[in-house]
Amino acid sequence: MEPPPISREDVERAAEVIRGRLHRTPTLSCRTLGPHVFLKAELLQRTGSFKPRGMLAKLASLSADEKSRGIVTWSAGNAAQGAAFAAREEGVACRVFMWATANPVKVVATRGYGAEVDLEAASPADAHERLLAHVEHTGQVFVHPFDDPVLQAGHGTLGLEIVEAVPDVGTIVVPVGGGGLIAGVASAVDCCVIGVEPEGAPTLSAALSAGAPVRIEPRSIADGLNAPFTGDGTLAVCRERVDEVVLVSDEEIAEAMRFLYTRAKLACEPAGAAAVAALLAGKVRVDADSPVVAVVSGGNADPAIAAGILASR
Repeated sequence: MEPPPISREDVERAAEVIRGRLHRTPTLSCRTLGPHVFLKAELLQRTGSFKPRGMLAKLASLSADEKSRGIVTWSAGNAAQGAAFAAREEGVACRVFMWATANPVKVVATRGYGAEVDLEAASPADAHERLLAHVEHTGQVFVHPFDDPVLQAGHGTLGLEIVEAVPDVGTIVVPVGGGGLIAGVASAVDCCVIGVEPEGAPTLSAALSAGAPVRIEPRSIADGLNAPFTGDGTLAVCRERVDEVVLVSDEEIAEAMRFLYTRAKLACEPAGAAAVAALLAGKVRVDADSPVVAVVSGGNADPAIAAGILASR
């Protein structure tokens, strides 16, 4: 039986849990994209992405015994930082399994928040297997980076903020990796929700087509969206509440990143530019009478990679 989708009430409870602990990130107009287009600048969140929202909500739900054992997760970097930050806030030990090609900026930041980082894995799938073996051996609590209803409810608080900032919003465009953010946002709002995935990492698209999670080998410049699969719970929510998922190329992501840097003055990472990439490429319809909000989800770019993208055409 599929896990039940999270509710608006779950998201509202999560909002109470994290209230005052994170930034309320701005929602900025972007008339270059359209008269009623807005950018939810979540890259200005603590740790540089939306991830602490869900992680704080999840850790707050753990028992005293679970907190005493510490938590463990796996991530390309933004969830790693979110988990490390939340664990530090809660006084909980944290270990993160990353992989050898992980963004070094994100690795350094994760360690800076106090987490232990394991970089022995060669790939996301390998890191996941190492994590499962570690949990079995140590008894640490596995906090899933995207397929957890409490975590998704925390991420959904971003959707509540969008609706408060743009009450008549008609469409919210959300970058998709593992799908935790879009599952949360879609559960929090009553409007059209469109997901955007890289062509090289169509994790949710593949799962929706197959009717079940599908393992892929993700390859995209948007490392924050390179999840190897979507979970059962995430798929259940997205099948019911997400209106459409579109794909963008790495070239379109790079162009959106340059646009955000030069026109919106937002120094995002490639993953954070995916929603705007879909708008620029015409893959999401912009109605002149219906506001659209694109989520700029993160800003933890590797400086060398960012410089190369910004300098190219």
